[in-house]
Amino acid sequence: MNKPYPDAPRTDDGDTLHGVRVPDPYRWLEDLDAAETRTWIDAQIRVTFDLLNQIPARDTIRRRISELWNYEKYGIPFRRGNRYFITRQDGLQNQDVLYWMPALDADPALLLDPNTLSEDGTVALTGYAVSNDGRYLAYGLSEAGSDWQTWRVREIDTARDLDDRLEWVKFSGASWTLDGQGFFYSRYDAPEEGKAYKGANYFHKLYYHALGTAQDKDTCIYERPDQKEWGFGGRVTEDGHTLIIQVWRGTHRENGLFYKDLRNPDAEIVELLNTFDADYRFLGNDGSRFFILTDLDAPMYRVLAIDLKRPEREHWQDIIPESTDVLEDISLVHNTFIVTYLHDACSNIKTFDTGGRPTNDIPLPGIGTAALGGGRRDSTEAFYFFTGFTTPGTIYRYDLKSARSTVFKTPAVDFNPEDYVTRQVFYPSKDGTKIPMFISHKKGLKHSADTPAYLYGYGGFNISQTPAFSIANLVWMEMGGIYAQASLRGGSEYGKAWHDGGRLQNKQNCFDDFIAGAEWLIENGYTSTPKLAIGGGSNGGLLVGACLTQRPDLFGACLPAVGVLDMLRFHKFTIGWAWTSDYGSPDEPEAFETLRAYSPYHNIKSGTAYPPILITTGDHDDRVFPAHSFKFAAALQHAQTGPAPTLIRIETRAGHGAGKPTAKLIEEFADRWAFLVHTFNMENDDESAN
Repeated sequence: MNKPYPDAPRTDDGDTLHGVRVPDPYRWLEDLDAAETRTWIDAQIRVTFDLLNQIPARDTIRRRISELWNYEKYGIPFRRGNRYFITRQDGLQNQDVLYWMPALDADPALLLDPNTLSEDGTVALTGYAVSNDGRYLAYGLSEAGSDWQTWRVREIDTARDLDDRLEWVKFSGASWTLDGQGFFYSRYDAPEEGKAYKGANYFHKLYYHALGTAQDKDTCIYERPDQKEWGFGGRVTEDGHTLIIQVWRGTHRENGLFYKDLRNPDAEIVELLNTFDADYRFLGNDGSRFFILTDLDAPMYRVLAIDLKRPEREHWQDIIPESTDVLEDISLVHNTFIVTYLHDACSNIKTFDTGGRPTNDIPLPGIGTAALGGGRRDSTEAFYFFTGFTTPGTIYRYDLKSARSTVFKTPAVDFNPEDYVTRQVFYPSKDGTKIPMFISHKKGLKHSADTPAYLYGYGGFNISQTPAFSIANLVWMEMGGIYAQASLRGGSEYGKAWHDGGRLQNKQNCFDDFIAGAEWLIENGYTSTPKLAIGGGSNGGLLVGACLTQRPDLFGACLPAVGVLDMLRFHKFTIGWAWTSDYGSPDEPEAFETLRAYSPYHNIKSGTAYPPILITTGDHDDRVFPAHSFKFAAALQHAQTGPAPTLIRIETRAGHGAGKPTAKLIEEFADRWAFLVHTFNMENDDESAN
């Protein structure tokens, strides 16, 4: 770097935890609105963009991403009443637009366009629910990437908003009563002044909102003042008789399942499953017979039936038994369970009747990921989405009467999928565990130590990393780069054991898995350290930060995005406390030692020559508090002794990622690739000249 980094005074701040003094010299950066912090942010933005603006390939990359991004994109349709509903994006719109149609082959009618709600495209449609008769739309909006939502109600015939307005909604959808006169939703109390984007979120409450009334008239259906970490999701059964209450505790996969009889206004809430010993998800019901997806005594998941007339465990009935592949998703349509399984991180789909008898396999077009639409018992059609690394998301309609799939919407992207190849390899981690990794690149690419490669991972929270189409990744491959994606422990690719193998005291396995993947790519001649970049976001940002601090010698560039990087204070901000299910709590002595050992912020070593680093975050990120990235960047810039740039790209009016406008996404991807092109000297590579 030719320019010095912005001034970041080091203080004597810190904590004594379990008898150990833990310095925190950049704690002042946690005060996001302080003048000193805003000055530091502005200065970092100038330094970062001074370098990015000097990269000749940056504009070319941005233009190419924009060209390819400019194609129609559709969401999975669903039906309510006599209408179908679908989201559509014409190509470069900042936000998806919601439409309705009287029939699948009819011209869509505009229902809600979030692009008209802000000049910069930062107001996003974050959730919606249509009443059963198709008359009303309840919808949630968020601004500048925040998790906070404001919910409104729109009359579909007129596309006119009613006066209803619900504030301080977070981690909630909406579920209408059968008569369409109101819906259930969840919210927090209004935060204290100045703490909306920083304060911890506790005491979730489940409410009923009657159409046409003020929010202060809403009925609190359920709250637990004795359980500040419990959260609630309400869902009305399709017959309208029962309110299902999903009770969650942060990101713990173990949850409760309660219910209330809506036919009796005075009915008490029944704690059907309250031991929090497994994952329980309500799928649907036949009268008093509830179908439940669970991993109880089934780490790869199974479906069982519980009759509310005899709810004791000895009366539970197995419907779909556990398989050797993990049951990833399930939808109950008509009298059929449509089930997606993961086999080595790739999807396949099977169907079963409600008695659990296998009825059909739904063929998929290749290596990829299938996502199911929401099912209804009164329908004989279902929709699903399929994507792969070089397969843009295609929507299929499945006819349950004929057991046949047909293409409903297929995107037209200006590239030839046949020009690219994907293969899956399995490599040994440090302890010998075999880890799956997908490798994609242009067909005919002769990889060598000079080939640029980008290795992506996540490894946490029971979230699988499966094949998916990305314009940004396509452009990277088009430039001659290799895209590699590792399915690390901590995800759900192989069920509960795979998740448990990468969390709490086993979290180091995630980093070992990722490091082993990088070493495998180098040892097998795909790339070399000077040409190997690693990237990941959120928990994946933690992954990159930990691997960077543990093995700075292994990587040619590191791109941690919106990362959890201070593992000793993550639980003090917004919803961070909920992540103790995967990380453990620093308030507990044993977990503290584990967290301190890998916390990226606390393992930066002065006098180290770190590789080139581009940290990315948003100034409105109220999921992972942006001070994680701020403090990490300041500490790295102080410790860096090598010539490599240590930069942080701070997006304004942006949050954790959900709802980020297309324009901002394209800019950010272009800047990442431009940084790598510059770092890897790809400007002089003929293959990067597209």
